[in-house]
Amino acid sequence: MGKIVVTEFISVDGYVQDPGGSESHPRGGWAFKYERGAEGDQFKLDEAMSSDALLLGRTTYEGFAEAWPSREGDFADKFNTMPKYVVSSTLSDPEWNNTTVISVDDVAQLKDRHDGDIAVHGSASLVRALADAGLVDEYRLMVFPTLLGGGLQLFGELSDAASLTLTKAQTVGDGVQILVYESN
Repeated sequence: MGKIVVTEFISVDGYVQDPGGSESHPRGGWAFKYERGAEGDQFKLDEAMSSDALLLGRTTYEGFAEAWPSREGDFADKFNTMPKYVVSSTLSDPEWNNTTVISVDDVAQLKDRHDGDIAVHGSASLVRALADAGLVDEYRLMVFPTLLGGGLQLFGELSDAASLTLTKAQTVGDGVQILVYESN
């Protein structure tokens, strides 16, 4: 049985918007101001290689679908060939190969279809819906040593509190923290 794994670049104050700078957000590009170091890069590569599928919201999907098909290397090859699921009520004809459009109601069934991780990158609105439905098994947060003071936050109001267990904490590169939490 697969597990839903949320993986995020996040600021110390909880913002996740536009870490790479491709969304033209005024504070975008903040993640690339810091080196993750060899250990941080290996963590992200291992994470990608252990994933069976990607689960994305529409905005993140569109950004990934624009960027990844033209890239090369192990990471890009994995992203481009694995199954991708995009949660959307408006997208009907996805162009990135191996992509299926689903609804939030279909997400729980993905765990039965996959044995490995079903990785959710970015997709803050989707993450909030999954968290509220109790569908997230693990959170992998790469916390960058910056305060953004605004933008899209990962978590908003939830219908109930969620208990987490810290399973990994590691500092890499320029003070970037890798924090892994399992849902209880």
